Amino acid sequence: MTRAGIDPQRRALILGLLFCLPVIVGLLIFMAYPVLASLFYSFTRYSVMKPPEWTGLANYRHLAHDELFWKSLANTGYFAALAVPLGIIVALGLALLLNMKVRGQALYRTFFFVPSIVPLVASSVLWIWLFNPQNGAINALLRPLLSSLGMGEPPGWFADPAWSKPAIVLWSLWGVGGSMVIFLAALQDVPAELQEAAEVDGARAWHRIRHITIPFISPQILFVFIMGLIGAFQFFTPAYVMTRGTGGPVDSTLFYSLYLFNVAFSDFKMGYACALAWILFLLIVGCTILIFKTSARYVYYAGEEER
Repeated sequence: MTRAGIDPQRRALILGLLFCLPVIVGLLIFMAYPVLASLFYSFTRYSVMKPPEWTGLANYRHLAHDELFWKSLANTGYFAALAVPLGIIVALGLALLLNMKVRGQALYRTFFFVPSIVPLVASSVLWIWLFNPQNGAINALLRPLLSSLGMGEPPGWFADPAWSKPAIVLWSLWGVGGSMVIFLAALQDVPAELQEAAEVDGARAWHRIRHITIPFISPQILFVFIMGLIGAFQFFTPAYVMTRGTGGPVDSTLFYSLYLFNVAFSDFKMGYACALAWILFLLIVGCTILIFKTSARYVYYAGEEER
């Protein structure tokens, strides 16, 4: 005990809690309370203008008969199934290319990374112009090529339900720079002596990538995959900008988060929107746990002790 009668450890604990108090209060007010409030509202009929009315599981039962819910879930699943693997493949391919010792390497890396820091709204507007069916740059290039091959007009992209989702998947590849940087950093830890030994033994480039490079960077691939999957489930801004919030044409780009937003802020069904949000949360948590449970046999952690 000190002369003041306060134990030094207890004093340090009190001071630490006082310094952390603003963060703790902020988390309770801006994180914990909204989460718990949304869970409560998911069991109510709540339109903001009127007090919430308890309805029990009515919102969750309504999901089973909501066609737009299933449509948005299918659109989101389609986007995640294509955009996430393609993003990993493109990012890894770019990282392998940019990891080569060539002149102007830093310039090439910057060139491929810059698109990933362009604001989502700006890149979405740019994509609308590029994929405009009549005046877009993409169709301006495709039209003479397809005409010479006798294949008719190019795709309608965002105006065609068959091509709207593929167009957004292509847009997602625009921002693979962040994943590319992660893979570039991971490639620095791949043992060069293993690569050289495999090359001496006659292993081709593809075999070295498959049996040496990919196993060594598999933790980073797992991380990018999980973060990409979470982002795909929450995909919202580009779909909202490109379709002006409608999810058209014919609900072909009505992704889950966009549908949730429309239910909450267009229809003012806040209770039902909260139920949708909690279903989305459970889907993300379930998929993440499943991936972690099944990844042990595919992910190699260098230096990990065998159990």
